[in-house]
Amino acid sequence: MSESVNPQLRPEMAMLPTYKAGKKVDSVNGLTAYKLSSNEIAHSPLPSVVAAIVDAASEINRYPDPFTTRLNQSLSEKFSISTEHIATGTGSVGVCQQIIQAVAGDGDEVIYAWRSFEAYPIITTIAGAVSVQVPLTNDGQHDLTAMLDAITSKTRVIFVCTPNNPTGGIVTQQKLNEFLAKVPKDILVVIDEAYVEFNRDKDAIDGIATMKANSNVGVLRTFSKAYGLAGLRVGYFIGPKNVADAVRKTAVPFGVSNIAQVAAVASLEHESELFQRVDEVIEERRWFESELAKLGFKIPPSQANFVWIPMGERTEEFTKRSEGIAVSIRPFPGEGVRISIGEHLALERVIELAKEFVF
Repeated sequence: MSESVNPQLRPEMAMLPTYKAGKKVDSVNGLTAYKLSSNEIAHSPLPSVVAAIVDAASEINRYPDPFTTRLNQSLSEKFSISTEHIATGTGSVGVCQQIIQAVAGDGDEVIYAWRSFEAYPIITTIAGAVSVQVPLTNDGQHDLTAMLDAITSKTRVIFVCTPNNPTGGIVTQQKLNEFLAKVPKDILVVIDEAYVEFNRDKDAIDGIATMKANSNVGVLRTFSKAYGLAGLRVGYFIGPKNVADAVRKTAVPFGVSNIAQVAAVASLEHESELFQRVDEVIEERRWFESELAKLGFKIPPSQANFVWIPMGERTEEFTKRSEGIAVSIRPFPGEGVRISIGEHLALERVIELAKEFVF
């Protein structure tokens, strides 16, 4: 190829971070390898959901329903709200990108806590908007007072991730109500509840009820976590009609496959069986937290399907050592590690390793 001037890119691309997906590790010394780095459910899909997927596979020569009609109707019935308030997309991250594209443009500001979901700064930059990152409190919680102080005339959307990824903490309903009372009504507040099904804190937010009570609140949820459909990419937004309509417009046409739509509907139909698995994950999380506490670790209480261990400067060492026991975890260099609640044997290995890292 002859030398020539390279095509120009947007200058923001040079600074755009790459989303870091959880990695797998190889088997070591005959040990079975486990992946605890992506907050996936370790259980295999329900046979009833797999059967629905198999049936749907015979139609992959056809485009899927671009309006996700059956899924929207199922969500409408579940939450007792009109389908006009619902928009779907390729996982909650896809819907999150649709939301920002719908409400924020060049120079507009997007507020969120940090550290929080690492896709926020990426999709904000892609939209041409400006990230306003508000540090978490020392105990890993949202600093809602500081988030209020960060609001300017350019603020278009605020994300409140609860339970927060990667620290696992929640925002209480009382604190959110006080926060919403002070947020201007022309600013959209999105409650990101990707892990809500794992929450058992009675003081936590009821996102759907909060959305119904406020004209500028939306809720973001996913089928990737509790419903076990991470590989099919289905997420949804429930919020004000005008915002939901705009979020549908910014969606990639035919983005949610027919297989994904069918699987999501089947999962809703078998929700009680799926949530038995969620209860098992919660019990395992409580055990894991208690074992870490016995070792002397001070970890923020988690209401998600993962646990955050502050490791500071030893984060990368701990992560490297975890590869040696054939367990992958998610490091945040200089800060800590996020460990998904997966197979019990894998968590036992992590506990044994953690004994060598007690401060």
